[in-house]
Parts: sequence; C-alpha cells; structure tokens
Amino acid sequence: MKPSDIHKFGRSDLKVTAIGYGALQIGNFFRTVTDAESDEVFQAAWDAGIRYFDTAPFYGHGLSELRTGHSLRWKDRDTYVLSSKVGRVLTAARRADIGFAPFVDAAPFKFHYDYSYDGTMRSFEDSLQRLGLERMDICFIHDVDKFTHGTDQPSVFKQAMDGAWRALESLRSQNVVKAIGVGVNEWQICHEALKQRDFDCFLLAGRYTLLEQEALDEFLPLCQARGVAVAVGGGFNSGILATGAKPGAKYNYGPAPEHIMKRVADLEKVCAEFNVPLPAAALQFVAAHPAIPTFISGTRTRTQLEQNISWFSDPIPEPFWSSLKQRGLLRDDAPTSIL
Repeated sequence: MKPSDIHKFGRSDLKVTAIGYGALQIGNFFRTVTDAESDEVFQAAWDAGIRYFDTAPFYGHGLSELRTGHSLRWKDRDTYVLSSKVGRVLTAARRADIGFAPFVDAAPFKFHYDYSYDGTMRSFEDSLQRLGLERMDICFIHDVDKFTHGTDQPSVFKQAMDGAWRALESLRSQNVVKAIGVGVNEWQICHEALKQRDFDCFLLAGRYTLLEQEALDEFLPLCQARGVAVAVGGGFNSGILATGAKPGAKYNYGPAPEHIMKRVADLEKVCAEFNVPLPAAALQFVAAHPAIPTFISGTRTRTQLEQNISWFSDPIPEPFWSSLKQRGLLRDDAPTSIL
C-alpha cells in the first residue's frame, strides 16, 4: 500500500489518502517547532502525495490551525481534504495568564470547553478564520471522553450529543461540511455516540493497534455495517510500537507496564524472524481494517514523516501475520494488510 493510495471516506463522497497528516505536533506539542519547520513538513507531506490533513483548535491553542492554513492556503482547495474540531472556544489572552501545557510557546489564546449549539457554531466559524480557508470538509466533536473529562464525562457527553450534534447536523444538512463525527481517545465513546446519533466518521487515537484490538468486538463491525469511516491516529500507542521494548519506553503517554513490555518483546521476536520492522507492522496493521480508510501520521519533522512513509510502504509477507495469530499475539479475526 502506498501513502498516496486513494480510499473512499465511508459513506460520504469524500476521498482521502491512505496516510493523512495530523497537525498536533506543529502546534508545539511538548517542544517548539519553528514556522519554517512546520512549512517544511507540510510540503514533505504534499510531495509524498498526502492529501488529507487534520488539525484542531486545541493543538497549540490555535497555532496548529494558523500554521495549517498558512501551508495550505495557495494549494488548490479541491485537491485535498481538511478536518478540524469543535468543543473548545478560544479567546485572546496574555501569554502570562495561559497554562499552555502540554504545548509550549503556543498561540496567545486560552480556551474553555463548550459543547452547546451556540458554542459549537462559534468554534466552527473561529476555526475557519484561523485557517483562512473557505471550508473544512470534516468536523469532529473533540475530546468528549473520560481521558479528558474524568467523572464529568457523562454530562459533557450528553451536552455534546444534544448541542454539538445539532449544530454539526445542521451544517451537514446545508452542505457546509461533508462529514461529521467524534474524535476521542476511547473506542467505547465512539461506539456509544454511533448508537445515539447519525455520525459519518470517527477519529480514534491509539485504541486499535497491535496491542489493542477490543474495538473489533462491537465498534468496528457497527461502523462497517453503517458505512462509517474511522480515521486512526496513535498507531504506536504513543511510543512503544516505534521504539520497541527498551528501557523508558512509553505506552499511552506513560511508562510502559511490565506486561506491555513483555508483549512488545514477543512481537519483536516475530519481527526479527521475518525481517519486518516493528513500526512497519504497527502502521500497516491499522490500515488493513476495511472500516479504516486512512491512518493519521502526526510528525514534527520531514525526517520523521519520511520514516513513517517508508514503514508504511515496506513489504510484509503474509506468513508474518499468520505467525502472530498462531502465537496469540494478534486476534484471529483481525484483518491484515495481505488477507
């Protein structure tokens, strides 16, 4: 599979490339990226044939949207697909008064959560202003999960399913956007949203990987049945599937626990037998599911992006996947890039 391969985006009339570019990192996630470096990675993505780009108001408190718009502004708008998100409203503030973590040197805006109808409409219009583009194609309700809201999640989710849903459904019915969905860190939240409302798509961060396949039980089959697209990011589980089970390896933004270290070490043994890079297996596994038309690669440099593209394109023999299943390292019902 090539990164530039075109896939239909669920039941919508949108078409996306097999790899999309996720603009979290160029919002200065954990470390500073210069404007020039941001432009360079966008151009590298474009030169590689990538034509799906994802951003959000949260990423760098607006900085990611500003940079995304700057890099795409003079591209032919009908040749790429763009998504952003709603759920946070940004307002100008002094940098000294803003808590930017986990971003650094971000844009001078503070945010508050607002999943109401009016808040969603404002968030949507503000995003278009920051992007400086005439439209976004896909809009996700952002971070209505337990990871973000903890014990407040049920009430936040209800507000989003009432207010934000009505706003996005209205925009979709007017053909202002082509597809609407939910972007979260937990497949269970996506599943519940799909049961309650008529969504076109989801953006799922890290919950369908070589290490986590519970989404195969109910969520992904329901998406297939309804023609719903799932864009997946975080295919490395925030690090360990890229680095391997080495000391200090990260799993879901924290130190990898012992049982995860052992499982990854077992995966690495099979990779060594078949001369398959672990990161290549991680990326291609995610992209093999028929409900997943695109994998979102979030990188801060051209070198990182080109490495992901290389892994995504590495040939992997079918017996590799069979061996993983025989050894209990991959579910028997998990689609692979060959089968």
